[in-house]
Amino acid sequence: MEKKRTPQREERIREVLERRQKDLTLIVDNVWDPHNVSAILRSCDAFGIYGIHLYYTDAEWPDFANKSSASGKKWVERTPHTDAAEMVGSLRGQGYQVLRTGFSENSRPLMDFDLSKPSAVILSNEHSGTAPELAALVPDEVYIPMQGMIQSFNVSVAAGLILYHGFTQRYAKGMYDKPSFSQEEMDVIVQDWLTR
Repeated sequence: MEKKRTPQREERIREVLERRQKDLTLIVDNVWDPHNVSAILRSCDAFGIYGIHLYYTDAEWPDFANKSSASGKKWVERTPHTDAAEMVGSLRGQGYQVLRTGFSENSRPLMDFDLSKPSAVILSNEHSGTAPELAALVPDEVYIPMQGMIQSFNVSVAAGLILYHGFTQRYAKGMYDKPSFSQEEMDVIVQDWLTR
């Protein structure tokens, strides 16, 4: 069914896109649980993330059929990857700092990182951790300090907390007050979103 192209709908889309951050992203590393992935996408939409990267080599991108909470995938761009070196190299070539979540002795607390800079954070499968080929390319580890007995957050909760940290840093710098897209980029994306 054709979506209505009303002036009100276009205005709403432009308002949302004007706050989207094109240089803060997540890399979802073989997270297979559809509930977790759906929750990650919802957090991305909520905190104004334009797109994420999907690194799936030993798991399949989850099937969201008939899941009402899957609406986040409608508004968050997804770029698939199977080559770790190409993906990380491309992001670094665009000026991104690339981080991964982890608990090694070299890991630093989330508050130590400035996510107002172009940033990509790898979120991995809770059971198997970061894919070895990604870990070899990304030495900088981040962890979310916890005060209880449990060692780690659920991956979707970790995503929300990391994105909120980035949101607060960017909000304090006024980065949500001006579009991160050029007018030409904005016009193209608006036309695409009007069809969704």
